[in-house]
Amino acid sequence: MKRKIWSRILILFLVIMIALFFYRLPYYVEKPGMAHELDSYVHVENGYPEKGKLMLTTVRMGRANIYDYALAKIKKFEDIVPLNEVRDEKQTEEEYNVYQLYLMESSKNNAIQVAYNKANKSYHFNYKGVYVLDVYPNMPAAKVLKAGDRIIKVDGHTFESSEKFIQYVQNKKVADQIKITFVRDNKEKTADIQLAKFDDANGKIGMGIGLVDDRELIANPAVKMNTESIGGPSAGLMFSLEIYNQLTKEDITKGYSIAGTGTIEPDGVVGRIGGIDKKVVAADKEGANIFFAPDDEITPEMKKEYPTIESNYKEALKAGKEIGTKMKIVPVKTFDDALAYLKTLK
Repeated sequence: MKRKIWSRILILFLVIMIALFFYRLPYYVEKPGMAHELDSYVHVENGYPEKGKLMLTTVRMGRANIYDYALAKIKKFEDIVPLNEVRDEKQTEEEYNVYQLYLMESSKNNAIQVAYNKANKSYHFNYKGVYVLDVYPNMPAAKVLKAGDRIIKVDGHTFESSEKFIQYVQNKKVADQIKITFVRDNKEKTADIQLAKFDDANGKIGMGIGLVDDRELIANPAVKMNTESIGGPSAGLMFSLEIYNQLTKEDITKGYSIAGTGTIEPDGVVGRIGGIDKKVVAADKEGANIFFAPDDEITPEMKKEYPTIESNYKEALKAGKEIGTKMKIVPVKTFDDALAYLKTLK
């Protein structure tokens, strides 16, 4: 009898342990990811080879269960991040993922512009339509569209920019019906949507979507970037260096392993990113010789809101010291800063 009772207790205990494994807490756990060689992601047509390697660095982030949460409390370089600090409370998981992919696409386009401008190569944009970032749940579009759709026509009209698209829709009246043509999973679809008034937009009307321009960058020579498995904008600087290196005969790597991180703007300005300490760890594990860190400026407003905040460069230095890395951690404010440093290498 006692054996049966203990067997049942053991089974119940195992069921609870398994259930806790699948139960997600309202937190993410952020931990070091990997350092990946960029020549496997970036290919410039007839591009020049390199003796060393340029690497992007990643952070692993996932929803926490109780075990992840407990481990992150005691492990170095693992942080627990509340859900509302990662994504907006109104944003669905799908919309968050779509937004991260959009940031990656923008980062790639910015990197191409910076590299091609520096190498005096040509490129241009083709406007393809409107990219849906999110959908308001109580608006008409919620019944038809979802994040990631691309609207290519409205009432049979194409537009040169999202501004023209918005103007066309806002010139309509509440309850007017429009016919949209959109692309989802590479399939073209059409639907009728009745326009409505936004609750908190000063009487403006619309379908109820958050949108951006959907532009295709055409470069000469052609460049292909395979980034389906990566989201976010933080690889921008390293993308621009890799593209530039394949475009020009001089090998800026000079045989070194070079990692780094930072967003990139079309004018070459490098921006702040999150989780840089974990990226330092990832680069060190991969044996990088050099690590580029954004040397961003901390404004008085930022300092007031976050009293302990430091520049990415200082955060990277601290992490490097803590793990005893031999990597040279280099501060950069612009693409030109990184290029200038690489040109000093023997």
